[in-house]
Amino acid sequence: MAKVLVIEDDAETADQIVAELTNHGFEVDHDAAGLAGLEHASTGKYDVITLDRRLPELDGLTIVELLRQAGVKTPVLLLSALGEVEDRVRGLRAGGDDYLTKPFAFAELKARVDALLRRSPEPRATVLRVGDLEVDLLAHEARRGTRNLELQPRELRLLEHLVRHHDQVVTRAMLFEQVWRYHFDPRTNLIDVHIGRLRRKVDLPGEMPLIHTVRGIGFVLRAPA
Repeated sequence: MAKVLVIEDDAETADQIVAELTNHGFEVDHDAAGLAGLEHASTGKYDVITLDRRLPELDGLTIVELLRQAGVKTPVLLLSALGEVEDRVRGLRAGGDDYLTKPFAFAELKARVDALLRRSPEPRATVLRVGDLEVDLLAHEARRGTRNLELQPRELRLLEHLVRHHDQVVTRAMLFEQVWRYHFDPRTNLIDVHIGRLRRKVDLPGEMPLIHTVRGIGFVLRAPA
């Protein structure tokens, strides 16, 4: 599952981009302002970034320039209503990998994201590890030490999300929206039920626990100290 960061301040446009990419199997995060977008983009954990040129706090060209100066090589698709040749040239010279003029067809945006993924210079990790826990994304398998974990598809996606965000507290709302792709309903205990099942498979009696509950907030996966 490729991971895309959408940095876009127009709520309607952002919702449409997120929906289009999510419907095609991408994992999508969204930021509406420049500083938050730069902070998340700088982590290097995304496969592609779609970046609006005009943003509050920090404009898109400055963001892509700062990313390249910091050595972040994530492919960037710049989006802008400025469609003149000099505007496109400026965006590409700043460090953008592609440039799409607004308004655009969302099918074309998806096709351009696919193209950037194909020519990404760095292969995406296919095995995620935290301590003695491994998640093999290609084989759709997980192991703890020498022990294979018999996980249902939803449990595997849940574990993958926790591993990708290891040492970070993830809320129930985040899990509900990013793993189940639904808006969070605070009346449901669905997350707790699945976390309970996953924990019983990952953390056997006698093993140092990896999955921890943060009371009143959510969960965190971290390797034993």
